[in-house]
Amino acid sequence: MTKAQAKQRLAKLRREIDHHRYLYHVLDEAEISAAALDSLKHELQQLEDAYPDLITPDSPSQRVGGKPLAKFQEVPHSVPMLSLRDAFTEEELVAWEVRNQKIIPGTYDYFVQQKIDGVAIALIYENGVLVQALTRGDGRVGEDVTHNIRTIESIPLSLRPSPPKPRLWRGRRRVEIRGEVYMLKADLARLNRERLKAGLAPFANPRNLAAGSMRQLDPTLAAARPLRFMAWEITEGFPVKTRVAEYEALRDLGFHRPPQSQHCQNLQEAWQILQQEEKRREKYPYLVDGAVIKINDLATSRRLGTIGKTPRGSIAYKFAAAEATTTVTDIVVQVGRTGSLTPVAHLAPTAVAGTTVSRATLHNAGEIARKDIRIGDTVIIRKAGDIIPEVVRVLPVLRPRSAKQFAMPRRCPICGAAVTREAEGAIYRCSNTQCFPQQRERILHTVSSEAFNIEGLGDKIVEQLLQEGLIKDAPDLWEVTVGDLTPLERFADTSARKLVQEIQQHKTITLARFLVGLSIPLVGTVTAQDLAREFKTLTKLQAASITELEAIEGVGPKVARTIHTFWQDPHHREVISRYAAVGVTITPEATAGPWAGKTFVFTGNLEALTREEAKHLVQQRGGKVAGTPGEKVDFVVVGKDPGTKAAKAGQLNLTILTEKQFKQMLSSNG
Repeated sequence: MTKAQAKQRLAKLRREIDHHRYLYHVLDEAEISAAALDSLKHELQQLEDAYPDLITPDSPSQRVGGKPLAKFQEVPHSVPMLSLRDAFTEEELVAWEVRNQKIIPGTYDYFVQQKIDGVAIALIYENGVLVQALTRGDGRVGEDVTHNIRTIESIPLSLRPSPPKPRLWRGRRRVEIRGEVYMLKADLARLNRERLKAGLAPFANPRNLAAGSMRQLDPTLAAARPLRFMAWEITEGFPVKTRVAEYEALRDLGFHRPPQSQHCQNLQEAWQILQQEEKRREKYPYLVDGAVIKINDLATSRRLGTIGKTPRGSIAYKFAAAEATTTVTDIVVQVGRTGSLTPVAHLAPTAVAGTTVSRATLHNAGEIARKDIRIGDTVIIRKAGDIIPEVVRVLPVLRPRSAKQFAMPRRCPICGAAVTREAEGAIYRCSNTQCFPQQRERILHTVSSEAFNIEGLGDKIVEQLLQEGLIKDAPDLWEVTVGDLTPLERFADTSARKLVQEIQQHKTITLARFLVGLSIPLVGTVTAQDLAREFKTLTKLQAASITELEAIEGVGPKVARTIHTFWQDPHHREVISRYAAVGVTITPEATAGPWAGKTFVFTGNLEALTREEAKHLVQQRGGKVAGTPGEKVDFVVVGKDPGTKAAKAGQLNLTILTEKQFKQMLSSNG
């Protein structure tokens, strides 16, 4: 190949590699596999090795390169990188609007964007090529971190021609883009697992890791970390008149932008969006600590100017804190459906993530010992969505002399039966399978959507039926009559008949759902499906040896021993016999069908179906449902507000379906 031919080939390779970078990091799409893209990069590297004088600053090969810096260089911002004023209530947002309307009277429309919890960065492009990247610094002067920024794949080394108006940026000497460097929560978890294996301390959170990565003098260290970038502003050099137009232009120039960004006609509409986003905050794969409300018209925003170090045209609405401090007033043990004892911290009531909490899970005795949690301690608690909060760590400096250490009880705090400890030492169990909390939780699990799916049997009604002696185990439900229920509180003749009818309509169940309803320790929905497909009937499964159980994919030695031991318990055998006696019929799983051999994963919220309904429809057609994406997964169905599973599916190059596409598959396959 001649030098001229190499030059042409290199230009094409750079365009093609950047095209696929844009698809993956901006549009969340993929035309080719990761392996194919690596092959293109390899060819580019070989050609540049042969012709080093043909290397350009925007070549993909230049993302990592150069010697470590001795120190960071301070560079003034051409436009100050200001901080936003914070608001925490609707009243504060209204007051902000009123202040602005006093300066420029009129009605405003707004643009709302997620506030990603990362590190603010300014990117400077000259003639379309990235030449410099600066941190916020003090707002007037930032540090040059170009060597680290170039390692981030989601940042284009050269701006893309905007398809609708390809000449808009050409010939413009300087274009400045601002945005946030961040990291996915799942990527941090993976890095921390690797660090723990290597005997290193884990990183605290994605934001701290992103900030620390920007402060590395050696770019190879930043390159080793899966950092990402979202752009939220064109500061200069590109003619846009509104925030909406700015948002579209950022995509055309090659940047990933905060998703869920929305144009609002007024502040009331913006407030509704803020409330929705606050509820969804934990479902996003990255940290979101609030949202930014911007006046849509840029001319109006500029005319409003600044006050101190904050622009008047934008404001940051901060979500309620997800962490808070409080004191541990007591540690109480709860008994679960499998008899496991779980210590729970009783707390002095405190506000976390918009709600008042007074309890937090402590997981197990080992966790209490590792964190050295004592009654009386001041602790940091964290709340994730609607899940019970957990204790993050203790503040030992604030520990009172009266603080008491906790020890797991030797006898069940409910029934007084002996407590056994598993060989591994992590789990303590009540030895009495008839302990009231176990009975209640087992029955609630049996009637849940993952098993018999019986509606109308909440915790209060189940507890009432147990206390009245009408039931002891789940099979007794099918013998409850209208006459049994009508004398009870909460029941009239109509409601009693409705509940009895609902129970009687659920006498037929697939083997996998039946296994879930038995509450076999360590057996969840996916394992139950695998067992049902392999053994076909309950009789064959009960007769299986530990070796035969271990042969099932996903069933390890511990799970196999647990299943085998479960059948040996006389009480469990009696419960299974009672199911047959009350007329419950167990049907085999679908072993054939249009989706036989196909595995699905669901993530996000489906609109037309519940998650359980979708799983059941897959199983009816012979398919299998897995919990997480993997190499053996065929389809990942993505609903609204998907979690990290969607990102992982993209990384594995799996087939991703929208809910609409999934429903089309259902229609075409009966």
